[in-house]
Amino acid sequence: MIRLTKALNGWGTPDFKDKLKQEIEQLGVKDLPLQQGLSSSSYAMDDKLSVVIMNVAEQADFIRAKVGIFYTGIIAGCNCADDPTPADEQSEYCEVQVDINKSTAETNVILLAE
Repeated sequence: MIRLTKALNGWGTPDFKDKLKQEIEQLGVKDLPLQQGLSSSSYAMDDKLSVVIMNVAEQADFIRAKVGIFYTGIIAGCNCADDPTPADEQSEYCEVQVDINKSTAETNVILLAE
């Protein structure tokens, strides 16, 4: 389970969006639906995440944010010893919904359909 504690602690302050952005950028493929969000490659990389907070709304029990994620993916080849084609990085983008529980900081991330 993902916990975005720093973002929750920053809720209601001018630093909230920056804290949320930083915490999401620390996550990777195992926590974010980057693989499912691929559109032009076959394997998601999580070493170059860039996050944009699009909007944030407070609900009764949670904070909901719509977030855009820029990242890279590769088209995996056969990786044969004589394969001259290097792994070529492709730019990828997806949008997710982030729900942070206001009591526990437990966070659900859902890929949004384009």
